[in-house]
Amino acid sequence: MTVGIVMLVHTALNRAEQVARHWRASGCPVVIHVDRNVPRKVFKAFQATVADDPQILFSRRHRCEWGTWGIVKASQSASEMMLESFPDVRHVYLASGSCLPLRPVQELIDYLAARPQTDFIESATTADVPWTVGGLDSERFTMRFPFSWKKNRFMFDQYVALQRRLGLKRTIPNGLVPHMGSQWWCLTRQTLSAILQDPQRKTYDRYFSRVWIPDESFYQTLARLYSRKIESRSLTLSKFDFQGKPHIFYDDHMQLLRRSDCFVARKIWPRANRLYDVFLTDGSGAMKRTEPNPGKIDRIFAKAVERRTRGRAGLFMQSRWPNPGWENGVTSNPYSMFQGFTELFEDFETWLKKTTGTRVHGHLFAPDRVELEGGQTLINGALSDSAISRDYVPRAFLSNLIWNTRGERQCFQHGPADNQDINWFLSCDPNAQISVITGAWAVPLFRSNRNFADLRAEAADLQKIESEFLDVLRSTHTKARVRIWTMAEFVESPMEPIQTIIDEIGPVHPRHLAEAPTMVDLVGFGQFLQNLKNQGMHPYLMGDFPVEPGASDVLRPARKPYLVR
Repeated sequence: MTVGIVMLVHTALNRAEQVARHWRASGCPVVIHVDRNVPRKVFKAFQATVADDPQILFSRRHRCEWGTWGIVKASQSASEMMLESFPDVRHVYLASGSCLPLRPVQELIDYLAARPQTDFIESATTADVPWTVGGLDSERFTMRFPFSWKKNRFMFDQYVALQRRLGLKRTIPNGLVPHMGSQWWCLTRQTLSAILQDPQRKTYDRYFSRVWIPDESFYQTLARLYSRKIESRSLTLSKFDFQGKPHIFYDDHMQLLRRSDCFVARKIWPRANRLYDVFLTDGSGAMKRTEPNPGKIDRIFAKAVERRTRGRAGLFMQSRWPNPGWENGVTSNPYSMFQGFTELFEDFETWLKKTTGTRVHGHLFAPDRVELEGGQTLINGALSDSAISRDYVPRAFLSNLIWNTRGERQCFQHGPADNQDINWFLSCDPNAQISVITGAWAVPLFRSNRNFADLRAEAADLQKIESEFLDVLRSTHTKARVRIWTMAEFVESPMEPIQTIIDEIGPVHPRHLAEAPTMVDLVGFGQFLQNLKNQGMHPYLMGDFPVEPGASDVLRPARKPYLVR
C-alpha cells in the first residue's frame, strides 16, 4: 500500500515536474491535472518531459478559476483516474503545483500507514469557522453564484444583492450539513471512492456547482457522511493573510518551514531555488520525525499580520494607506501646536526653544511656505519648505515630519491664516498638545498701519476661521490634549498656563519658570476692538477687554520678564 498524489497545476510547470519526480522517487504514483487555461502547446511539452515515467498520468483538463466549480471538477477527474489506475493506493493526497514536500516522502508514507482509516481534512461548520473573509459564511450555501468573483465582480455583487432583496434561498440536499475547510486534503481510498461513487453524486455536484468557493466545502461536507475517522486538519502547511490571500514562502523562510514539522507546504515561490534544492531530498536527516505542528509558527504569522494591518505608530505604508482608521496612531511621537502665542509674545519661538530644548518651528502650514526652524528649506526625510508639496496631503506632511524626527519633540505655530485642512487631523491625534489663545490673531492687525476698512474685513474672516477651528477642538471626536484661553483671561495671568504647557512638554526644562516671554505692548488694544464693534464687526473671541479711560494701564505688560517669587 502506498500514497497517491493528485497535483493541480496551472503555472511554473518546470517546478511541477521537479516535485512530481520527487514524489515518484519514493514510489508514489502521481496524477496531474493541468488547467485548461494553459495553452495546448505548453501542456503537450510538459507531458513530453515526464513521458518516460508510466506512473505519472494526466487527467482530463478543466478550466479552473478561483472560487468556481472547475477546481472541484479537476480534483474529481484526477482522483477518479488515481483510484482506477493504481489499486494499491490507500491514501490520496491532494497537492498543488506550488506545493513542496518538507520531509522525506517515506515519512509521510509511514505516517499514513500507521493511520490506515484516518482522513485528514479540515472540516468545520460555518458557525465554527473563524477564517472566512468577505461576509459570505452560511449564505454561500443558500444562494447561487453563477458569476466569477474575480472576473465579474460587479455582476457577482449585484446578483447577491438581488437574492437578498427578494429573499431567494436554495434548498440544501437532504442529509447534508455544510462544512468548510482547507482544500488541501488527504483522504483514504474508502472515503474518497464513496464520495465519487455516491448514488446522489449528480445531485451533490449540481448543488455545489453553484456554491461559492466549492473546493473548500465539497469534500469537507461529504467526507462527514462516509469517513470512519476524521482528523480535522490538513497535513499541508498553508498560511493566509488578513485578506484571505495565501502567504508565499521564499528562500529566507527556510528555518520557518523546518520549524513547522509539516510534511508539505504551499505556496512556494517558483524562484525559491534554495528551498527546492534543500527540501527535495530524501535524506534521513532532512527533518526530524515528529508530529506536524504548524501552530508552532502561528505566532510569527500573527506578528506579520499585525505589522501589516497595524504597523508602527505614525508610519503609513501601502497596506494601510489610505484606509481611514488603519493608522495605529496617526503620528509616532508627542508634539505641540501653539496658536496665538507668537502674536502675543515677542520672539516666542526663541524663548520656547531655549526653555524646553525642543525644535521649534514657525507656521508649518503658512500659505506661502513651510516655516521650518531657522529658516531651513529642507528637513529630515527630505521634507522641503514647499507649500505646494505640503498641501498635496497635509496630514502626510505632518506625519512624516514627526516620524523623521523621532526622539526630538516638535513644536510649531498655527493660526487662522494658515491651511486649515490639517485641523481635524490635529484634533483627533492623541499625540497632539494643542494650546490656543483665541483672538490673538487681532494683535498683528492692531499693530499694523493699514486702512481700517481692510482690517475690519480681514478680522471678520479670521474670526470666522478660528471659530470653526474651535468647534473642531471641542468636538466629541477630539483626542488631542487641548487647552483654550481667551486673550483677555490669558493676559490677566499668563504665568500659570505657560507653566502648565511647559511642564507637559517634557523633562528638559527647569522645575519652575524663572521668566516668561515678553508680551507685546497692548496699550490701546481695547479701543481697537471697540472700533471694530463700532464698524459693525463683533470681535467676541478675545474676551472682555475694557476700553474706559485708564483701563489700558491694566493691559500694559511689564517690559521686564515676569518673575516668580
